[in-house]
Amino acid sequence: MSNAWARDSAPAAALPDPVEAEDVTYDPSFELLRELAADEEVTTEFGSPAYVSEHRSRNADRTRNAVDDEFDRDEYALLEEAADAVGERGMLCLDRRLGRHPDLSFVCRLFVPREYARIALAWAKLCEPVSPGDATGGPPEPDFVTVQLPDRDDVAIRVLPDEGFTAVLGSDYTGEAKKSFLRLYMYRAKRRGGLGLHAGGKRVVARSPDGDLDAVGQLFLGLSATGKSTLTAHGFGLEAPEEATMLQDDVCALLPDGTVAGSEGNGLYVKTIGLDPGEQSALYEATTHESAVLENVAVDGDGVVDFDSDEYTSNGRATVLREHLSSAAADVDLERVDQVFFITRNPTMPPVARLDHDEAAAAFMLGESVETSAGDPDRAGESIRVVGTNPFIIGPEGEEGNRFRDLVERLDVDCFVLNTGSLGDGSVDVGVEDTVTILRELARGTVEWREDPETGFTVPSRVPGLDVGAFSVADAVDDHERRLRDLRADRRSYLDGFEALEDRIRNAVY
Repeated sequence: MSNAWARDSAPAAALPDPVEAEDVTYDPSFELLRELAADEEVTTEFGSPAYVSEHRSRNADRTRNAVDDEFDRDEYALLEEAADAVGERGMLCLDRRLGRHPDLSFVCRLFVPREYARIALAWAKLCEPVSPGDATGGPPEPDFVTVQLPDRDDVAIRVLPDEGFTAVLGSDYTGEAKKSFLRLYMYRAKRRGGLGLHAGGKRVVARSPDGDLDAVGQLFLGLSATGKSTLTAHGFGLEAPEEATMLQDDVCALLPDGTVAGSEGNGLYVKTIGLDPGEQSALYEATTHESAVLENVAVDGDGVVDFDSDEYTSNGRATVLREHLSSAAADVDLERVDQVFFITRNPTMPPVARLDHDEAAAAFMLGESVETSAGDPDRAGESIRVVGTNPFIIGPEGEEGNRFRDLVERLDVDCFVLNTGSLGDGSVDVGVEDTVTILRELARGTVEWREDPETGFTVPSRVPGLDVGAFSVADAVDDHERRLRDLRADRRSYLDGFEALEDRIRNAVY
């Protein structure tokens, strides 16, 4: 295979037809995949399979794409290596659909060696099956193709965004397969005038102060392990006719008409460390169902699962089915977005602050959080900044901030920053129920606001059911004036590094 293929042709055209290829098993059942992975399985007390992988997080530092990185002959050789392997060894091939929206729906094809059937099993439960491509019952034409070869010695993830092809070499982590498709989904959304978001989405039907029931669309932007899944799946303690339902847990796309297109329609890839049956009851029930697939979760010889153990990693995962998640809606697309929340763990931030649209775009660009084991286990707990809290952006990051500001301004979306960690030295903790109370009352429209002269933030003066006075930044943060002044200067300096970013966003640091 020549390098000209990788540059000029669609990767799918260079790969064998999965139905006709001798050594490719096309569209295997879940039962067959589990049977093929039996030697690696530990069966849990719930009857679900649990596996342990060698790689336990993404390899962001080994990932390159042809839009943002210079691809030379060696880079294309890696892509050829992945494509050639499909015709040279026993492979599994699975087609799944990513997204239901008429403008953002793609057929994804994953090739993985048979001996790594557990990867195929977990990934195949996230997205929905596809219909045959023609009257003969043949496979559909894929939009995105990923070839994952876990047993290669060196790790390299290489992406051709315009061709829709990804080679995952040297990693057996299921998250690499999952993100290979979601990365391209977000890229296509941006090319079609929208913006892909690393965000959870939910619909809240809440009673407004005038007594009417209103549907409120909420989006939560945050890095893995900052509370995004917990808040997206939480029922908010509502009782009928009020309700809160999850539409999407990980990646979605905000479109110019205000709708939010979902991506994964069948399951969720949730973090399991510290999974709490009380505060995270819906996630816990789905994770302990026999249909779940556990990855790098501690399970003893009797099948007893310990979600609090980091025996393998603090980035333990489970693929769970939406149908067993009581808080999940049947649909994945949100009719409109009304409220956007940026999740942070910055100890100088209040539990919630309201942002204008320029400030919201600055918050989007800052993407302030803490590093987690899902991104870089060696740096877990460190303060970091990731534009859009989205490590999968393809293209200039400053343009993403401009696009975000234009969309939320045109759609008149309310934007907020949420601190789901603690204030100051950690003595003032923001608990899940505190955050849930804020979110519930924001959906109801009962929160009252004031400008805080001590910090300059727009903060609640009243939240029903919450003692807002207990969360004063000025009281909890030593030398808060200097720390906030230094923080704003540092934020401005950081934003100055994005050439494409508009000045009105640079000047809006909060």
